[in-house]
Amino acid sequence: MTGVWALLGALAAAGAIGVLLKVREGRISRAKDSIDLPAPVRDLLAPGVTLVQLSTTFCAPCRHAKVVLRDLADRTDGLTHAELDVTNLPDVTTRLGVMRTPTTIALKPDGTEVLRVGGVPKRDSLLAALRPHLP
Repeated sequence: MTGVWALLGALAAAGAIGVLLKVREGRISRAKDSIDLPAPVRDLLAPGVTLVQLSTTFCAPCRHAKVVLRDLADRTDGLTHAELDVTNLPDVTTRLGVMRTPTTIALKPDGTEVLRVGGVPKRDSLLAALRPHLP
């Protein structure tokens, strides 16, 4: 009987973790304190707002995020998408405080962070959050 309770407890814990991760997926957070951008990120900045997508080589959600962000940038004036593979750049993720991929950081040309999204962004909510920063 103890084994059954242990199994039910493990299933409940796994379910709670799954729900928490699902709720956090694609959530937009407001800009953090300004930081000195690492050179690989600074080199990607363009006029307007740049969506810098931090990805890794074997990240399946990164491919989906790339499609969403590239389409959004192609359809929106003043918005650029750039992807940076951070597989071999752990110092970049540490300096930016990135804990997961994909993470998308919206940056102004001077390097000021506008917002960031962990996971695959939701197109409409991301565009709504970016509107005040676009020309």
